[in-house]
Amino acid sequence: MTVESFVGAIEMLLTAETMIWLLAGVIIGIIVGGLPGLGPPLGMAIILPLTLPMEASSAIILLVGVYSGSMYGGSIAAVLINTPGVSSSAATMFDGYPMSKQGRAATALAISATASAIAGLFTITALILFSPGLIQMVLAVGTPERFLVAILGLAMITVVTKGSAAKGLLAGAAGLLVTTVGVAQPISLDRRYAESLYLYDGIDFVAVLIGLFAIAEMMKLAGQKGGIAEGDVEIDKAGIKEGVVTTLKHPVTVFKSANIGLIVGAIPGAGATVSNFVAYTEAVRSSKDPDSFGSGNEVGVIASEASNNGTVAGSLVPAISFGIPGSSSTAVLIGGLLMHGLRPGPSMFDPSGELQLTYTLLLALLVGNVVILIVGLSMVTRLSYLTKIDTNYIIPMVVVLSFLGTYALRGNPIDVLTIIVFGVIGFYMVRYNYSVIAFVLGVVLGDIAEGNLYTAMQLSDGSFMIFVNPFEYGRWLSLVLSILIVLLIFGPYVKQWWERHQSA
Repeated sequence: MTVESFVGAIEMLLTAETMIWLLAGVIIGIIVGGLPGLGPPLGMAIILPLTLPMEASSAIILLVGVYSGSMYGGSIAAVLINTPGVSSSAATMFDGYPMSKQGRAATALAISATASAIAGLFTITALILFSPGLIQMVLAVGTPERFLVAILGLAMITVVTKGSAAKGLLAGAAGLLVTTVGVAQPISLDRRYAESLYLYDGIDFVAVLIGLFAIAEMMKLAGQKGGIAEGDVEIDKAGIKEGVVTTLKHPVTVFKSANIGLIVGAIPGAGATVSNFVAYTEAVRSSKDPDSFGSGNEVGVIASEASNNGTVAGSLVPAISFGIPGSSSTAVLIGGLLMHGLRPGPSMFDPSGELQLTYTLLLALLVGNVVILIVGLSMVTRLSYLTKIDTNYIIPMVVVLSFLGTYALRGNPIDVLTIIVFGVIGFYMVRYNYSVIAFVLGVVLGDIAEGNLYTAMQLSDGSFMIFVNPFEYGRWLSLVLSILIVLLIFGPYVKQWWERHQSA
């Protein structure tokens, strides 16, 4: 760390104009993130042209404020109406929405704000201190490692599935099948898109999510009188305090999930959605009471939101260092840098180059997380009243927002039909005890696994040894990931056998 650049960054950040842009960015981000189907990339893309007359530092700070704020904002819709405001908040719904139905929306929202802020502060600090090491890690990750990360996530299906393992695996396979619609990008192979231009690029993941959760839940609520909460709702500051204290009581979960977000976020093509599920399933795996997840377990919300905001720091590593977007949001951020005459690369970490601006960007994210905590906690009480509103008003509002948000994302009318179809599918999956989580894991990871497997096979001339033979291919990280996958799949069975053997 260069002291002069760091001090200059602090001075640049602590001006009234810069702080106003940061606050505006965070608030805009929270609003955009809370609207179903929009999220960070669209919010940043809308703001981007407006930054043209601004100074480079102010423009970048506004963009990262929108980015960070929208990552938290997605949890608001996830907790209150079972709709992922952003796709990376999908796992937050699994326990956040059940908490709302139990009358604990204030606690869930407070947990979300606190876990997001702590994880953001931790990972941005780590990025400032250890960015050279993280850059080396990014260089070590290639297509074989990205494929294995996707397989690691798919292996988690056995962890998150309740009841019948066969139903969980079937749901996961169905999710993978959804990703085979459209043209296979690596080889331009036409597959199951009925020669429709609307399906040429496949079925939109966000539309699938909104259908599975928002529309399916509205179908369920249609037969329910009263509000979303099934019991009495106590809306006071006690719920906020409980949420903050609960988060602070689980520091291991917060920091483990934040690290997952930081590491997975730094892998180009993985992003917050993958880290979100990996952190959630790891929380389930390591819990003493895994069956309580999906029914309002606070740790599930902590893990999801901590990884979510931790990914922001991770995704900046390849974006700033090499100009490689780790996600759609960082692709827009790179566009903002280029638009203002800044070229991502080694110069961003060069004291004689743009190191001061890089530090300003990172410090803005630090302060932005404090703003998220303050704004988030101050909004909890008002937002919690949504769970008391009669469902006769909630249902049409959510359905209209879902339709508008989905259509606005790509302008594709098939996406509107998609959310209806998957709404019906999600409704009956829950009714007949098929794991919606397993289905979503298949949808999230299918494209990542397929594309990277194809490229890895090209690198190795069709040999699968690229994943397990570091002596020939020099990919030690692939071997480590392969071992982790084997342990995750077969470990529980070996443990059961050993316990039976010991008791015999």
